[in-house]
Amino acid sequence: MRLIFAGTPEFAACALKALIAAGHAIALVLTQPDRPSGRGMKLTPSPVKVVALQYGLPVYQPSTLRDVEVQACLRAVSAEVMIVAAYGLILPQAVLDIPPRGCINLHASLLPRWRGAAPIQRAILAGDVETGITLMQMDAGLDTGAMLSRHPLTIGAEETAGELHDRLAMLGGVAIVELLLRWAVASGEVFGEAQDERLVTYAAKIDKAQARLDWQRPAVELLRQVRAYHPVPGAWTLLEGEPFKVWKAEIAWHEAGAEARVDDGERMPGAVLAGVGGGIFILCGAGVLRLLEVQVAGGRRLTADAFLAGHPLPAGSRLV
Repeated sequence: MRLIFAGTPEFAACALKALIAAGHAIALVLTQPDRPSGRGMKLTPSPVKVVALQYGLPVYQPSTLRDVEVQACLRAVSAEVMIVAAYGLILPQAVLDIPPRGCINLHASLLPRWRGAAPIQRAILAGDVETGITLMQMDAGLDTGAMLSRHPLTIGAEETAGELHDRLAMLGGVAIVELLLRWAVASGEVFGEAQDERLVTYAAKIDKAQARLDWQRPAVELLRQVRAYHPVPGAWTLLEGEPFKVWKAEIAWHEAGAEARVDDGERMPGAVLAGVGGGIFILCGAGVLRLLEVQVAGGRRLTADAFLAGHPLPAGSRLV
């Protein structure tokens, strides 16, 4: 099938690779303009652009799709359908109408749950046990189009957003290839299923401020934050007034009478507990969180025990 592919990050690059491997004719690859990255702020191509150039595919990087000249370029390639995966630009109705078979969005949730920018992180934060991939016929709304197929995936009890992202990216590539194969052999139009608006939830974009750990909250919720914000932007707190990232943790609750080991007057959320074995044990609003991998500002990631070897934390120390 002759396609336009629109995407930017690694999640989309996996889908592009799957389409190439399946033998589809990629007439044009749309991706966002190169962005400054790294310490030197060097202009860096997106993962989708890297894949496209590797396979000799034509790449187009407009800053908007609203210009008539851009839309004329899209019409000129005569693609049957456009596949969109985490592209990052709004597709106006004029663009949605260009391919005869429309535009298909590859979304990392089981719609209508978690419409929006951060479905993977929001699913972990909410304690969902299942997520998946939805292929949707795009319309002018925010992830509101008819669902062409849904592919569930169980969320691991200790899985981070980065790990879940990688599994969903692979599933997305398989799902879009299967759908296009079904379209190729179908006789007549293929219709999608309308979303149930009563079940809609929204996955708002994540920012660094939201990744700060509030020790007044239960340990189980804080652990979800650690998982959901790994690798970006990274869950963090303050230690001695400086940023302190938490990369890995587990629920300890009140192991070995941990709460009783805190001096009277220091039974406050965020307090470091003493004498409970390896790791850093932190009193939470409910329960105890054991920190396993941490990082101070300007330092490297360390196991909690390695950190403590160079930076002892006496009982009564607090994270805030």
